[in-house]
Amino acid sequence: MPTNEQNIAAVGVLAEPVRRQLYEFVCSQREPVSREMAAQAVGIAQHQAKFHLDRLEAEGLLVADYVRLTGRTGPGAGRPAKRYRPGGTQFSVSLPERRYDLAGHIMADAITTAAETGIAITDAVRQIAAAYGAGLADGVSDRPSTADEALDLAVALLSGHAYEPRRTGSTVVLVNCPFHALARRHTELVCTMNHALIAGLVEVVAPDLLNACLEPGENRCCVTLTADLAEPTL
Repeated sequence: MPTNEQNIAAVGVLAEPVRRQLYEFVCSQREPVSREMAAQAVGIAQHQAKFHLDRLEAEGLLVADYVRLTGRTGPGAGRPAKRYRPGGTQFSVSLPERRYDLAGHIMADAITTAAETGIAITDAVRQIAAAYGAGLADGVSDRPSTADEALDLAVALLSGHAYEPRRTGSTVVLVNCPFHALARRHTELVCTMNHALIAGLVEVVAPDLLNACLEPGENRCCVTLTADLAEPTL
């Protein structure tokens, strides 16, 4: 899935009026579109269409292939023409960033688990969210050996998942809630999910060094991370 930065870059490409016209034309066609067709439809030179179409392809908004439009093959058949069609990736932008897709996956898996096992839906949400949280630590090979390192690692990992963590001393506050609108309407369920998600991450990377605490606050995520940074007593 594209990051929010990639989403912004892709959507930003469409701010150019001619490029947006070309994109809308390609999306409206049942078959892939050649550069010549696109240029004629928008009323621009073919070299201009090439520039804009290739930029849309580079950002993932379009995909391309090559075919010989004459239908002939072999020597004398001519060079293949590049054709464009809509890309399969879905782009969306939210500021601050939200992760409703992640919440949807967790909830869907939890509903399936509850139906198959007979456990309560809240317990299923907690179980599935913890598994997803553990997955956020994929790729982390070096585990922290101190609470200070653990806090820094947690900040790095959660920064990549829309939480906007801010560390102050032995505490990490999560400034952004990736599930904000859902949390407003279904506070208890979503906060349970979110707490289990982050606790699952902590359990993988630093179970003896960090605590994921459910501490709702105004205009921030309901979870905080804490650690004991005090020097051991000799």
